[in-house]
Amino acid sequence: MSEIQRCGWVNLNDPLYVAYHDQEWGVPLRGNDNALFERIVLEGAQAGLSWITVLRKREHYRQVFDNFDPEKVALYDESKVNQLMGDSGIIRNRAKILSAVNNARQFMKIQQESGSFSSYLWSFVGDQPIQNQWHSLRDIPSETEISKRLSKDLKQRGFKFVGSTICYAMMQACGLVNDHAVNCFRREEVKAL
Repeated sequence: MSEIQRCGWVNLNDPLYVAYHDQEWGVPLRGNDNALFERIVLEGAQAGLSWITVLRKREHYRQVFDNFDPEKVALYDESKVNQLMGDSGIIRNRAKILSAVNNARQFMKIQQESGSFSSYLWSFVGDQPIQNQWHSLRDIPSETEISKRLSKDLKQRGFKFVGSTICYAMMQACGLVNDHAVNCFRREEVKAL
């Protein structure tokens, strides 16, 4: 029996990374705005760091960021920001923490305007996941025309830490694009969702 093939970015020696790839990455995430807000915060927190660093801190982030409820995060004041800055369980970068608070406020404006953030986000791909056919890790772009448009729109709305590379990583994670390699066992499973 042959070994299961996974995307080339997965560290097979890290069970957390393997589980993230096998169960979550690329699965279309619709209708759960809190989960989408979590992705925005975590992708922004990851800027300049490795994803596994953020993934290892994710559960603690959920605790201290009120399970990524944008209505609660939008109310964070300077005292709460200072408390978060002292918490070694998260990435202690003031600009990233402040961006989470700011982005929660902008996120809620999009919810009011579009009915949900999910509807807004999925409109960028015509409400259907883009099925890419990458053969290797080096084939996968760090940004696309769609991620550039998404980034530009979010920035015009006042979001922070939403560059086109961050937006593309979020699109991959949330299943707006299926970037599992053609030889990855998850590709066809995710495509069928």
